[in-house]
Amino acid sequence: MIDGVKVKKLKVVPDERGRLMEILRHDDDLFQKFGQVYMTTTFPGVVKAWHFHKIQTDNVACVQGMIKLALYDSRDDSPTKGKVDEFYLGIHNPLLVQIPAGVYHGWMCVSQEEAIIVNIPTEVYVYQQPDESRVDPHKNDIPYDWRRKDG
Repeated sequence: MIDGVKVKKLKVVPDERGRLMEILRHDDDLFQKFGQVYMTTTFPGVVKAWHFHKIQTDNVACVQGMIKLALYDSRDDSPTKGKVDEFYLGIHNPLLVQIPAGVYHGWMCVSQEEAIIVNIPTEVYVYQQPDESRVDPHKNDIPYDWRRKDG
């Protein structure tokens, strides 16, 4: 796994009223600090990638649908420089993936329904000077192919 990436298996507690799932607690081993919480959605087959943060750590969970989350370590000082990680997370595999600063990341909705993703970054979003760098999802130097692998 890419150096600094952490994964937490999320526990779903169902009962006759519905279900509950804790995503991140301040007493979790991987908790660093709180910046804000936001949700974003992705339609089936859509890729939202690639970007990284210089300061911010992301804590990503998919609460509806399924996504394929890909990470690429481009950090010069990292022992895992050049490594790619891939995670499938969502309703069938509830995970929280912590993505450290400097690691490119993005996802593709692989479910037939819209995916809802919750992110709990360590920093607040600064509208005037966002802490993010972006590259095209398909035309870049990242050794990753978003196409579905049949067979």
